[in-house]
Amino acid sequence: MPIRVLDPGLLTTVQDLGRYGYSHLGISPGGAADSLAMRIANLLVGNAENAATLEMTLAGVTLEFDEESIVALTGGECDCRINGDAAPMWQATRVPARGVLTCGAMKTGARLYLAIQGGFDVRPIMGSTSTNMAGHFGGFEGRGLRKGDLLGVRKNPNSRASTLNPGVIDQLYSCAPIRVTRGAQYDWFGPEAFGKLFSCSYIVSEQSNRSGLRLKGESISPRVRSQLLTEGVSLGAIQVPQDEQPIILFVDQQTTGGYPKIANVISADLYRVGQLRPRKQVRFIEIAIPEAIRLLREQEEWLKQIFQ
Repeated sequence: MPIRVLDPGLLTTVQDLGRYGYSHLGISPGGAADSLAMRIANLLVGNAENAATLEMTLAGVTLEFDEESIVALTGGECDCRINGDAAPMWQATRVPARGVLTCGAMKTGARLYLAIQGGFDVRPIMGSTSTNMAGHFGGFEGRGLRKGDLLGVRKNPNSRASTLNPGVIDQLYSCAPIRVTRGAQYDWFGPEAFGKLFSCSYIVSEQSNRSGLRLKGESISPRVRSQLLTEGVSLGAIQVPQDEQPIILFVDQQTTGGYPKIANVISADLYRVGQLRPRKQVRFIEIAIPEAIRLLREQEEWLKQIFQ
């Protein structure tokens, strides 16, 4: 049951939860920028959490379905339509045979996810179906979708659609500060640098992408001026390069880096980073590592309880 790409949008790729265990080879995990929205989309249509989905950036796709399908759309707010009629988000929805699904520009957030019952039929590479655009592998031919592409869908007769409890996503994308822990070189920075990071607002630069979000705002100066040997970097690390404007390393990040890291976004807030769009304002607040662990556990428990 091929699905035809009539319009690929700005950047649409196949993503799952990522490709782990290859950082020593210079291959980042990648995966969905907003993994929470992706997981919910899959669960709504009865897939495993890690089934292959489509991730759309800022502007969505237009697809034509050969056969009747059950889909779910999650993530940033977007005007989506099936044969011209409004298509709801955050619920399983039927697309009729020969139906056309159109996803417009994002009204809020940066990314929209489309899960289809059974999952998209792409070959896993290194245990993942995620697209690695830098390496030109994974996903659909290692690239973003193009007009005329045909997407296959896996059959899963045991799939059963689910429904979310009312109101569970109302606070999912709040404007609260992004929570961070101290970075690997936090002791290179003095009180003035931390004061700026936690009291000032930063703007997401238009030069941001899945590899990193470049921020514009108050300069952050390390008090230690030393040469840092290149070392492994973690997802969500906030680097301070020579121009003293922080960068949040993100899902397609390089696996090593030589700039000092003042902080690290906690795992429970990474999905929110995935929805930060250019010119969006962002603030930070520091928490302790035990609190970060507790918040991640609470998020996982929340995910188990949101379905009817």
